[in-house]
Amino acid sequence: MKERKWTIRLAAAGLVACTMAGVALAAQQGGEGDPLVTLSYLTDTFAPSILEQVDDKVEEREAALKKSLQAVADGYAEDVKAAGGTGSGESSPVYEVVTLSQGQKLTAGTSCEILLRSGTATCVSDSAPGLVDMTGGGTLANGGALTANHLYLATIAGRGVKASTAVTVMVRGDYTIS
Repeated sequence: MKERKWTIRLAAAGLVACTMAGVALAAQQGGEGDPLVTLSYLTDTFAPSILEQVDDKVEEREAALKKSLQAVADGYAEDVKAAGGTGSGESSPVYEVVTLSQGQKLTAGTSCEILLRSGTATCVSDSAPGLVDMTGGGTLANGGALTANHLYLATIAGRGVKASTAVTVMVRGDYTIS
């Protein structure tokens, strides 16, 4: 019986020694050489660092995309400018704002569109129909008054408008001013 008590005491002492050794090893974790990751480290240091890196990458990509988009827009603007109708006989893909003084005449090419924005003007034509009123769905004969904000189409070259007062028109297509 004495031997049995001695064995139990020895086993208990060994268990206590192992437990203390485990606690001692666990107490060494979390030092500078082998730090534990804590919630405060994750929220105060790690997450902001990652977010800053992501923001930098997003800003770099955004700048590259803006540069690329600007290059495409500049190229398109050059194409439009190269094809622009400035009264030089070339057809314009966009409307141009043209101002005519009293008595000036705008002579349109075939398929030229004219939109009277302000002032008064009359149709100039050798024969009927002068201009097609695309807004009203009719035609305008020589000497007929243009209606403001109506879109007119010259179906035959040589048709146009004469300014009765100073006028502003928007034009798309071939035209000359005299």
